[in-house]
Formats: sequence, structure tokens, C-alpha cells
Amino acid sequence: MVNVEVIPTEELGDRSYLAHDGVVAVVVDPQRDIDRVETLLAERGLTVELVVETHIHNDYVTGGFQLAARTGARYVVNAEDPVTFDRVAVRAGDELTAGAMTVRVVATPGHTFTHLAYVISDGDGPPAVFTGGSLLYGSVGRTDLVDPARTDELTRAQYHSARHLAESLPGETAVYPTHGFGSFCSAGPTAGGPSGTIADERTRNDAVLEPDEDAFVARLVAGLTAYPAYYAHMAPVNLHGPAPVDLSPLPTLDPAELAKRIDAGEWVVDLRDRTAYAAEHLTGSVGIGLGPQFATWLGWVIPWDTPLTLIGESAEQVADAQRQLVRIGIDRPAGRATGTVDALADGRPTRSYPTATFDDLHAGRGDRAEEPVVVDVRRDDEYAVAHIRGALHIPLPELAARLDELPDRQLWVHCQSAYRASIGASLLDRAGFDVVLVADEFPHAQELGLTD
Repeated sequence: MVNVEVIPTEELGDRSYLAHDGVVAVVVDPQRDIDRVETLLAERGLTVELVVETHIHNDYVTGGFQLAARTGARYVVNAEDPVTFDRVAVRAGDELTAGAMTVRVVATPGHTFTHLAYVISDGDGPPAVFTGGSLLYGSVGRTDLVDPARTDELTRAQYHSARHLAESLPGETAVYPTHGFGSFCSAGPTAGGPSGTIADERTRNDAVLEPDEDAFVARLVAGLTAYPAYYAHMAPVNLHGPAPVDLSPLPTLDPAELAKRIDAGEWVVDLRDRTAYAAEHLTGSVGIGLGPQFATWLGWVIPWDTPLTLIGESAEQVADAQRQLVRIGIDRPAGRATGTVDALADGRPTRSYPTATFDDLHAGRGDRAEEPVVVDVRRDDEYAVAHIRGALHIPLPELAARLDELPDRQLWVHCQSAYRASIGASLLDRAGFDVVLVADEFPHAQELGLTD
């Protein structure tokens, strides 16, 4: 039986894999911070023979190109992908060997036109299939990332690819998707636990269970939601072979340099949690708390190629942010600063704004001379399901470009769980608005009867 090590990237909702026979390894869809892969290889005493890509990724910069270069492994990419570097160009039906393992290439278009799956076996026990953004646990990868005008075509291809895998492989085949663990590359909610087999997918996967192709296509397309703006920059980088990662400490900036960058309109991002940021922060900074969603939302809202400086509570916090950012192609922020807000402000004025709950909003309605404006920064699909009566809806990625739509009144900013609202509140504060961050869960607003 093939041994499989899972290398999760929970911040992006993806997984990479290391399949091995105890001596030789095949690495599938590695993320860009390949030191994690190299550490695991060293711990297991393995040599990399193959690095394989299921597709040209849209949600992260691949580490495959550099991992292959550093280890001397063969780098396997679809022959139809127009890459600008040398690779082992494969097509459906090709077979490669790595130690005792056989790697069979299966065409699975849908998530991309040239998507592949890899069936790996060692002749002893059931095989494993690495499905990338094709067959996920209970779902499939989204089909609108490559060319929105061809979404219908790709969705139909995805339907047939998922069904082909489910019908052609033994039921005991272990399924290892790259997406489906919170990634925006998933077309819908995934099912089951952290693992699955082909037999599981035959009983729970929407593409496999739905006998009507048109019904499947209509349902999948209707369920597609917005995805991060930085996705547009990933495939071009991956097609040209990403540069090596530099995770060394960033230059340390003094208060005068911080002030200069803020005054120039650059993004100075404060990594502290939303409560600390609201209580006091540098005037002109942006608050994006470091957490599992950090890179996704920073990459979604920041103008691409804008100079970026990171403020953290510690050097370790900044380093954590760096690691998340290189995965989406933000390679080298311009600098870092750590310390208290007062020390970093160095006499310059700081700002703050209050936080509140939906209880506070509910209790004060009708008691104020002028009602505050509630700003909902959730996605369109979330707003359509339920929203606070009278709320002004501007999805977070659009907020900075739509400031002229906001009235000169106090703005109460909310989302589903307060993370996006905290970013939105900081952007509005940066623009000079009087804001209140609703640090609360949206279901509480529903419980209070504030929603339609």
C-alpha cells in the first residue's frame, strides 16, 4: 500500500501530499513554502523522485517548480499547459515510475481545461488517487476561474471527470484532493471527514449522485460565489516558474519611516487582533488581524503591487504573516515594525473606534436623534439569504472604491463573524469616517429580529 503524508495549508483551505514507498517520494501540488516539504522528507528519510501538478493553480503560487529544482526531481506538468520552463510533459494514459510506485495520468478537465489526476499504486494493496480540484469530498472544484465565458463547458467537463473517476477506480481507492478544506476553489460545501475513498464518493458526491447533467450544471453554476481578486495573478506566475522564496526577516523600520510610508498612501497593515486595533492604532494604518484568513483577505482587498509594511506584536508574528503572503505571490513586504502603538506613533496622533454587539444596535434603535447607518460587508450571496433591515450593502472587496456612496454619519460595520467587518472598519477609519465595529456573529442579529 502506498504511504501518504498530508501537508495541510489550512490558511488557504488546501492540502499537498507526499506519497512514498518508504524510500522514494512523489510530491503532489506543493505550496510555495517548500521548507515544510523538505523537513518532512528529511524526517522520513525520503528522496523525491517526482513532483507532480494536477493543474496550473489559481489560488496559490506553486512550490513545485522550486522543489524540483532544489532536489533534482522530475517536474511533471500537463503537456498542454503553455509553461515557459522545461518539465516532464505528460498526457492522459501516460505512466511514470518512482521507486516501487507507478503513477498513472488521468485527464480530468473541469476545474481547468488541462486538469489531471494521478493514480498511484505500488502493486500491494489499493491505489490512491490525487484529484486536485476535480473530485473533492462530496463536491467538485469550481469551474469559473479560467474563463467565465466557458463556465458551462467546464462544468459539464467537471461532471464527466468526477463520474469517470468514481466509475473507473476500485471502491477502496483512497481519494486525496488538493482543494475542498475551506478553499474558494471549491464549488460547494464539502462532505465527510478528513479522508475518503471512491466508495465514499459514490454515496455522497453531488456529481456522482446526480443523474441529470443539466440539473448538475445549473445547480453548480447558480452556487458559484465571488472569489479573491488575487487569483488573477496566480496562473501567470505559475506558468513562468515562480522565483525562490525569501522568508528572511524584513528590514526594521523606525517611527519616522512608518509615518513617511503612511503619508505616501502606502499600506501599513497592523496584524494585531481587532479589539486591540480598535482601541488604538496608527492613523492611516489598516487593521487585518493575523489568523487563518489573513492572506486571503489582504490579497483580496489590497491594490496589487502596492508597497506593504507589516506592524506586529513580535518578530514571530510578522514572520508568520510573511509565510502566508508568499503563498499568494506577495513576496517581500517593504518592511516591518514591532512594539507598542505609542512607541511606533512617536508623538503623532493615534486613532481608535468603539466596538459593539448586535444587542447594542438593537437597544439603541429608535432612541437616537439620528440613526446610524449599518454597513454590511458580506458577499452578495450572504446578503441575499438574510440582512439587517435598512443596511447598506457593500462587499468588503468593493468598499475602498465605493467610499463616495457612504453618508457622513456614524457607520456600524458588520459581517458574518466580525473578521471582515474589522477590516472594513479599519478602511473606513483610514478614510476618516466615524465607525463602530460590530464585533458579533450575524446569527445573533437574526435572533434579535433585526433581519429580513
